Amino acid sequence: MQNLPVLPTLSTTFIVISAICVAIGWWQISQRKLDAHKKTMTLAGIFAVIFFVIYASRTIFIGNTSFGGPDDIKIYYTLFLIFHITLATSGAVLGIISLWSGYKNRLILHRRLGPITSIVWFFTAITGVIVYFLLYVLYKGGETTSLIKAILGS
Repeated sequence: MQNLPVLPTLSTTFIVISAICVAIGWWQISQRKLDAHKKTMTLAGIFAVIFFVIYASRTIFIGNTSFGGPDDIKIYYTLFLIFHITLATSGAVLGIISLWSGYKNRLILHRRLGPITSIVWFFTAITGVIVYFLLYVLYKGGETTSLIKAILGS
């Protein structure tokens, strides 16, 4: 097996752990385990922040890796990546609002938003893992460059 890049592997691991915590937290609230739910969802948020710090640091200091697979599927990868970025951005905003509403006991908003946030977060994690596999496992990553160049190509 090829050597996998440390920072993308680490950040992807943290977002998966975050999604697992969200799943556990969802189960906990269904069991009316409120304190455990709060702790687990806080942990999910912490793991998401760790992901973001690693991802943002890598983006700022190193850049992003462009798609290195075949040219004939690059457009599909690009569309998928845009979908993932949209999900991730939406999931982050929803996550912040969900955590805030839970901490502030704004339970009507929290109960409405929580399930939506969780589903968006699961799809974000799943599509993030797929992006990781397409960039680093299935195909050899392309050049490491700025975010805009990585998404749109040179």
